[in-house]
Amino acid sequence: MIQKFKNLYSQLFTDYVDALNTAIGGCRTLLDVGCGFPSPVARFSSRLDSTGVDIYLPSIEQSRAMGIHNNYEQIDVLKIGKRFAPNSFECVLASDVIEHLPKESGYGLLEQMERIASKRVIIFTPNGFLPQAGHSGNPWQEHKSGWIPEDMEALGYRAIGINGWKPLRGEFAYIKYRPRMFWHIVSDLSQLVVRHYPKHAFQILCVKEKAVARL
Repeated sequence: MIQKFKNLYSQLFTDYVDALNTAIGGCRTLLDVGCGFPSPVARFSSRLDSTGVDIYLPSIEQSRAMGIHNNYEQIDVLKIGKRFAPNSFECVLASDVIEHLPKESGYGLLEQMERIASKRVIIFTPNGFLPQAGHSGNPWQEHKSGWIPEDMEALGYRAIGINGWKPLRGEFAYIKYRPRMFWHIVSDLSQLVVRHYPKHAFQILCVKEKAVARL
C-alpha cells in the first residue's frame, strides 16, 4: 500500500530530473558543463551520447566510475568555447553551475554554450542569490552570483519554476521548517503553481531553443 502511494505521488509531482529529461527532449548529444557528481542526467544518460566537463578531478573520477557520461574533459568551464566547436552538441546543459561564477563570467559562459549547442541550451540555477560556501573539499562550490527569471528571459530563455515556493527552502534546497515531511508536501503542492510563475519558485530551469536557419 505504501509503495502504491509512493508511485502515485511520484506520478503527480514530478521532480527536477523529470523536468530536465523533458527539457532535453529528443536531443541525442549532450555537453554537461560543470557535470560534478552526481550529475542530474545520471538517471537517463543511457539514452544520450554525452560528455561531462568539470574542473574538479575527484568529481570526474566519481562520475566516470559510475559510467554516467560517455566521455570526460577536465577543463575550466569558461574555456569550453576553445575546446568544443560551434554546433558540436545538440544540447548544452549547465546545472547548478552559473551561480558559482561572477555575473560577468556567467554571461560569458552562456555565450559559449549557445555557440556550441545546435538545438538547445539549458540552465538550472537558484532563483536569485543563495549564499553557499565551498564544501566537501571543493572550493568551486561557493556561490558568487544570483540569477532571476527576468535575467534569463531577457536573453531569450523560457523559465520554469522548480522545487516549489521559494520561502520554504534554504541552502542545498533543504526544507527549512519542521515537521519537514509536512512542509515537503506543501512544497510539492506549491510546485504545481510556481512552475508557471517562476519568479516565486526556489529554483529555475531555463531553456533556450536555437533558431533554425531557413534557406
